[in-house]
Amino acid sequence: MAKNKTTVFFCQNCGYESSKWMGQCPGCKEWNTMVEEKAPAKSNSAGTGAHRRENVVPTSLTAVDLQEEERMSTHMAELDRVLGGGIVPGSLTLVGGDPGIGKSTLLLQVCRHMAADGHKVLYISGEESLRQIKIRANRIGSFTDNLLLLCETSLETVEQTIRSQMPAITIIDSIQTMYHEEISSAPGSVSQVRESTNVLLQLAKGLNISVFIVGHVTKEGTVAGPRVLEHMVDTVLYFEGDRHASYRILRGVKNRFGSTNEIGVFEMKEEGLVEVKNASEFMLSGKPEGASGSVVSCSMEGTRPMLLEIQALVCHSNFGIPRRQATGMDFNRLNLLMAVLEKRLGVQMSDCDAYVNLAGGMRIQEPAIDLGVSMAVVSSFKNRVIDDKTIAFGEIGLSGEVRGVSMAAQRVSEAAKLGFTTCILPEVNLGQVKAIKGIRLIGVRSVRDAIDLI
Repeated sequence: MAKNKTTVFFCQNCGYESSKWMGQCPGCKEWNTMVEEKAPAKSNSAGTGAHRRENVVPTSLTAVDLQEEERMSTHMAELDRVLGGGIVPGSLTLVGGDPGIGKSTLLLQVCRHMAADGHKVLYISGEESLRQIKIRANRIGSFTDNLLLLCETSLETVEQTIRSQMPAITIIDSIQTMYHEEISSAPGSVSQVRESTNVLLQLAKGLNISVFIVGHVTKEGTVAGPRVLEHMVDTVLYFEGDRHASYRILRGVKNRFGSTNEIGVFEMKEEGLVEVKNASEFMLSGKPEGASGSVVSCSMEGTRPMLLEIQALVCHSNFGIPRRQATGMDFNRLNLLMAVLEKRLGVQMSDCDAYVNLAGGMRIQEPAIDLGVSMAVVSSFKNRVIDDKTIAFGEIGLSGEVRGVSMAAQRVSEAAKLGFTTCILPEVNLGQVKAIKGIRLIGVRSVRDAIDLI
């Protein structure tokens, strides 16, 4: 007699289902992502077509009425920027971040502002008691009666409450604590997270309710559970920063209603998260004057230019193998830039330790900071000070050429607002930048031209 299959294997990355374990997932080609779970209960109506819609007719693209989505302002300009202008009714937003980073605090502040505007808000917590939520709320400020609290982990109860109360905004804290009684696996498993998100998605779209769900993250920094979770939601926001520091960075990595990679900068205080109006000035606060190895560069975060200080320290190594360390940027990118400097400029740093740090805790992947990193490294190696009112940006190729970057005019404009007097940029971008009073533009073709300016 054949043995009943009571367990299946799910891919934690894409949600692929298999009856046996495999080292590599056939769906996303990732290794060692298959986990064993109990098979979900099958519905008796599956495959019967009981819920099939009849007489479905496709709609012509030209007949679709395109109107701007109505948005609800959160009264937090930084959050509205990341969301694309405000909260869209019927949207499903995922907020992820490390423990203690401030996810629940931010959403509770959103609840306070929306409730004060007369919107009915439902805050559902599966991790904290009503008393714990009240203690945090007292630190933030006063609340109105439009904010309703519910401590529950049963998805069926949550669904019934949402349908009966019909709030404008619902907060689920967190999705890993919700469980569906028809699924036998534990809360937080691939099956539970996927089913819970699917139910909340149907509620958001069917009842036109804006739903925010909090997601725990893994040690790699991604939301725990199946990767399909991020595909199901409309917006994915990540909270970044050291929880022991005062700053917080909210980054939008996916947004169906706005641009991606927008960031909002907050500062954690006793009364909660406070917006940082001028993020560039905040990142440059405390910059040393007259120190070698310090250069200011500019990176684009979505549509926002962000000025940041690049610090480099190069010193002779006492060991056979020199040490290299990069904080805030790709370690391999640092090795590549140092190899270009040695090959194209003859700067011998093969016996030197090199440390590069992006002050302020920012993590930048854009290659536009290559020129700033290279100038900081050479400045520290030769112990030459670069003028404090100088900013540099540009991408460096393997031949030592400085390539053009996007949105050069916005970068120069931001530098001029903060009082910088000299801007070193790729020569190909000079034609895109209009002359701005008070700042001198220097175009460079190669990294050698930029280093000669030090």
